[in-house]
Amino acid sequence: MPPPHPPEFRRRAVELARAGDKPVTALAKSLGISQSCLSSWIRQAEADEGRTDGLTSAEKKELVELRRKARQLELENEILKRAAAYFARENVLPK
Repeated sequence: MPPPHPPEFRRRAVELARAGDKPVTALAKSLGISQSCLSSWIRQAEADEGRTDGLTSAEKKELVELRRKARQLELENEILKRAAAYFARENVLPK
């Protein structure tokens, strides 16, 4: 997977696309990116600015972080359940 483009490059590409001097397809080709990539950058910029519905970049980042924390908590909870079952079984068995 190629490295992500810097935010300045993305902003400038969106500005050029909004200027409308060239069609999005031609602009994307001249920038060396795909048309779908440029279109998604435009949609994300519009969501960030509140022009369209959708998650902003900050909300997406927060969602990723919350999902990571939820996975971590689920894993810790499973470990605690197993440990509790192990110690409960140990206390029930005769010595």
